[in-house]
Amino acid sequence: MRLTTVNLLIVIISAALLALVLVDEAEDGQDDYWRALSANKERKQPVQLGPRPFYLVEVMEESELKKVLQGCAKGPFYKTDFSIGHRGAPLQFPEHTKESYQAAARMGAGILECDVTFTQDRELVCRHSQCDLHTTTNILATDLAAKCSEAFIPAVLDAMTGNIITPASAKCCTSDITFDEFKTLKGKMDAFNPAATTLKGYLNAIPSWRTELYSNNGTLLSHAESIELFKILGVKFTPELKAPAVAMPFEGHYTQEDYAQQLIDEYRRAGIPAKNVYAQSFRLDDVLYWINKAPEFGKQAIFLDDASLVGDLDPSLTAMENLAAQGVKIIAPPLWALLELNKDNEIVPSEYALNARAAGLNIITWTLERSGPLKDGGGWYYQTLANVIDNDGDMLEVLDILAKDVGILGIFSDWPATVTYYANCMGLTGQSEETGRADF
Repeated sequence: MRLTTVNLLIVIISAALLALVLVDEAEDGQDDYWRALSANKERKQPVQLGPRPFYLVEVMEESELKKVLQGCAKGPFYKTDFSIGHRGAPLQFPEHTKESYQAAARMGAGILECDVTFTQDRELVCRHSQCDLHTTTNILATDLAAKCSEAFIPAVLDAMTGNIITPASAKCCTSDITFDEFKTLKGKMDAFNPAATTLKGYLNAIPSWRTELYSNNGTLLSHAESIELFKILGVKFTPELKAPAVAMPFEGHYTQEDYAQQLIDEYRRAGIPAKNVYAQSFRLDDVLYWINKAPEFGKQAIFLDDASLVGDLDPSLTAMENLAAQGVKIIAPPLWALLELNKDNEIVPSEYALNARAAGLNIITWTLERSGPLKDGGGWYYQTLANVIDNDGDMLEVLDILAKDVGILGIFSDWPATVTYYANCMGLTGQSEETGRADF
């Protein structure tokens, strides 16, 4: 059938109208997305906390704080930037996986962390360490084990006592494999058995207070994929640039500065506002690079303090003022560094915390819900408080002092629901855009 001029005009006009409708629908879809994010910001998006926060409140010793927290049991509960998902929700889910991140967002974490390292072909991926694939993924049970820096070596045990003479070992790095190879792996709970004499025994070593229930389908992500996922989840971003385990420049030309810049570039390409990104590093040089070369991101970059023991800390006002003079605005030590016991065995802010605030630094800290049961003092994360920690509910007492007396902006947690419950109860929203301080 031949088209007349009139019929042809009708076809062209109809096609144009259809195109306009499709454009309008696409714009409406984008509007719906941003409306959803706005509603979440206004606390209209409910979250699912599960039973654990309620359990922790009930096992607290009797106190005014316990009464206040009990009074919040009916909610409402909503996302808060005060609650930061540490590698997602690794108390129960394999860290840095899609499933772990989704769980953390559902528990109300307003900010999620992707620790950033790179593959052999220099693609950025989410892993806590460049060389942790042998403990956090199934790589040793795949053909890619042949590419690992160090193959699995069984433990050598004393035949009489069973004591370890030489621990089992392996070393598999993201820089050993390409990005495509990395994406074939599955995440598992981070664990290994140093006494293992078989590969199966080496891999199956999860602490009793964690679980294997969600370890079968841990989906690994690139840094860029984590950005897209976090956008969908309606959360903010805190990427940590991990220290390379290989010599830099990598393969002669990929420098530390290239690495630090690549992280920022991926947020720019994704159209993420700098105010929603809290880039972190234990290397002060990385933080200073962002401050000087990407100042819109650098002004809220986080300098992580890697002290392992009290003796490693420099709590002096001079040290804090020196950081502030270089443009650092947020410091993040482990939680034990911010607290100490006074002469009456009461938990109070430490000299470190007081001097950081006196120097004008804001504070974020880590990590709640990472110590397992607290009945024996809480281990490394509570080392300055061990004499008064003997109950899982004590973590809420610690959290209350960090929030109200130290004035932290937020806290990383392996199970964000606990922090979300507390923050919602106390009306904490996280960082205030106007002041950069915790908003009570």
